[in-house]
Amino acid sequence: MMGWTDRHDRYFLRTISRHSLLYTEMVTTGALIHGDSKRYLAYHKNEHPLALQLGGSDPSDMATCARMAEDAGYDEVNINVGCPSDRVQGGNIGACLMATPEVVAECVDAMRCVVDIPVTVKHRIGIDDQDSVAALNHFVQLVAAAGCETFIVHARKAWLQGLSPKQNRDVPPLDYERIYQLKKDFPALEIIINGGIKTLAETEQHLTQVDGVMMGREAYQNPYILATVDRDIFASNSEPLSREQILQKMLEYIEKEQAKGAALNHITRHILGLYKGQYGGKSWRRVLSKKAHITGSGIEVIEEANQWLAS
Repeated sequence: MMGWTDRHDRYFLRTISRHSLLYTEMVTTGALIHGDSKRYLAYHKNEHPLALQLGGSDPSDMATCARMAEDAGYDEVNINVGCPSDRVQGGNIGACLMATPEVVAECVDAMRCVVDIPVTVKHRIGIDDQDSVAALNHFVQLVAAAGCETFIVHARKAWLQGLSPKQNRDVPPLDYERIYQLKKDFPALEIIINGGIKTLAETEQHLTQVDGVMMGREAYQNPYILATVDRDIFASNSEPLSREQILQKMLEYIEKEQAKGAALNHITRHILGLYKGQYGGKSWRRVLSKKAHITGSGIEVIEEANQWLAS
């Protein structure tokens, strides 16, 4: 979700669901230690519960960044062992770490020694030809022994050579049964399933087999799918907000953010899917896509787009 789940998107998603755990984009340890850490760690107080996802492989650096996450108020710190891009492989980050579970375990141990918040791991069911049940169980066993209790598992393996990151999201087949079996093999661990999940009906089915469900692309592209999550999944008494109520909250947020210098399109790009499948939704998206990037544009662009919804 690099380039997607920034702080503006997370604020938007939080207006739809109060209880879903939100994750940041993956932030590398180098960016936090040597870059503008305040910018990378920034979030709105309403975003909780919130997890920071880290990319890295040096235990000392991972521990330093985990401490930074806890000090900044994050509720969880997550290690990305699932991203298959060439760029992160070059930095020994992401899915390539599945080949060295000992390194991941060392990172978990170092991080847990310095923070009290949960340290979790997101990974694939395998990489390249290392995709057997035994290899997956060996990875989980070693990392769990270091103190990780929650594993978020993308139900596809990753081909580190020959497929692009985009292809790795679609070409390797989904294998949900492998994750169901992982939960049976490690019943004391929290196993969360990820990959290709598009409806709450699917979510409820998965929850009969595992402990949690992570949605990525579908929640971004069709965000209103989260409208009933609090009621249907978390058993909350709160009623879902309408799209119009959500948009009103975003207008208030946009005005405040623009007063601090934010560009309109940096926020509106995240809300383009709000009216997906609704009458006038395509025209609404077209107006925002065409005009929100113009220097000096403000909420009048959204008001213009809204006219298509009322027609």
